Amino acid sequence: MSLSYRSARTSAALVAAVAAFALVLQYVLLVGATLGTIGPVLATVRFFSYFTILSNLLVLLITATFAFMPESGLGRWFARPLVRGAVALCIGVTFAIYATILRVLWEPQGAQWWADSSLHYAVPVLYLLWWLFAVPHGVLRWSDVLRWLLFPLVYLCWVFLRGAWVNEYPYPFLDLGAVPLPDVLRNCAGVFVVFLALGAVLVAIDRWSARAKAAAAT
Repeated sequence: MSLSYRSARTSAALVAAVAAFALVLQYVLLVGATLGTIGPVLATVRFFSYFTILSNLLVLLITATFAFMPESGLGRWFARPLVRGAVALCIGVTFAIYATILRVLWEPQGAQWWADSSLHYAVPVLYLLWWLFAVPHGVLRWSDVLRWLLFPLVYLCWVFLRGAWVNEYPYPFLDLGAVPLPDVLRNCAGVFVVFLALGAVLVAIDRWSARAKAAAAT
């Protein structure tokens, strides 16, 4: 089953709205909590140093451009199957790592719970469902899985460069100040295995979905 073009744009607007709400709420909460310490400028740098934030921001860009400006240059670029698939991978890994590793490390309350649940659960689920049912399939290749690793590799470089500068890391399993280097390297390898495995699953789903649609049309 696939959505009509109009329904796909409407559902994209819904996903964009949830992502925008979550990002704005989390930013407001972070800046408010750090006004008396690092200040809004460094808080903004910290905000954009989380992979969760970047993956949700990519979801917002893809769905908002498709919903409101699909014929623009930016809209056409974000509509590329390679880009949509890459964001499905990033937001899927965001969900997987948080659900299996990070959620037990704290118990957010109140507004922070809403931001946390939206960023790590609602947006990933909504975007992956949108990608599955509203996006044309059958174009992705197995080699795309390796291409998709470029973004997390660049992100990882930024994490360690910033960590060396301010001695702060966005995730405890990457914290070179608290975790020995061999363990951090093993953690990184484990996360990239998740990227590879989930990327392969997404390509397989893309191919299966195209075949199922073709079979239904005959």
